[in-house]
Amino acid sequence: MTEQPRRPVATYETYQEAERAVDHLSDQGFPVERVAIIGQDVRLVEQVVGRMDYGRAALHGAASGALPGALIGWLFGLLDWVDPLVSALLVALYGLIFGAIVGALFGLLLHALQGGRRDFASVRSMQPSRYDVVVDEAVADEAIRLLGGLRTAGVGGRPAHT
Repeated sequence: MTEQPRRPVATYETYQEAERAVDHLSDQGFPVERVAIIGQDVRLVEQVVGRMDYGRAALHGAASGALPGALIGWLFGLLDWVDPLVSALLVALYGLIFGAIVGALFGLLLHALQGGRRDFASVRSMQPSRYDVVVDEAVADEAIRLLGGLRTAGVGGRPAHT
């Protein structure tokens, strides 16, 4: 299947506005399988959420090691033919404890190896500056007509620059 040429029909500042436009097209019976929302001018935003010290490094490591340890322990416990449920729960508990200890040690080690270069915790996200609603060229004029009524109803958006 070859890809149809597409054309931007509207641009919005937020994803919710672009989503509302596609929803409006759907409500009007427009073939929405011919629509895409494309984020443009993407930038990386790293939000600092706190200071990272040895205690937090150990806590983060313990939290990330506990779940895999519990899951692996649970799976090994299920292999016990005599009493798989009790064995699975007991070995899962041991796995959780072992995973948390190993994770905490790795967290401490990695924090120490960084030598104070990254003493903060952060969350990264990608944020587009605008969202283009694009449709197949064959149905672009119909989409523009339908979205024209949406814009006059006071719901953001501007015609795409073609």
